[in-house]
Amino acid sequence: MRQVTVQSPSFPEVKAQLPLPVLAAKLWQVICGDTDHWRVGYYSPIATAADQLPELEQHTCPELFVLLRGRLTLLVVEAGTLRELPLEPLVPVLVTSPHSGFCPDGPHSGTALVVERDRFSTEYRTAQEWLR
Repeated sequence: MRQVTVQSPSFPEVKAQLPLPVLAAKLWQVICGDTDHWRVGYYSPIATAADQLPELEQHTCPELFVLLRGRLTLLVVEAGTLRELPLEPLVPVLVTSPHSGFCPDGPHSGTALVVERDRFSTEYRTAQEWLR
């Protein structure tokens, strides 16, 4: 198990009313936020199957996922079991349990917009550790 704490402000400075930069083929890119409130980023996993996920994460706050393009599936721990949750285009999903994601059509072939708090802690464990 490892733990990471995110402190505010946890996002890059950007100019309002201008397009924000987007980096291709990146697992997680925070693009902007509101200090002490929220931040938003793009999530595009490298893994292509659940068995390729070395660990799942759980934040001390909820995360909102919205699939923007491609296919992306979240692996979540729910009621002591692992469940695959395929995201649907433009359908928001609020995640509060341990999770990670994969793109079944190839690395970075799906992208979700993620909204989370600007300050939180995250615990990382293997799937089997979360199930104990």
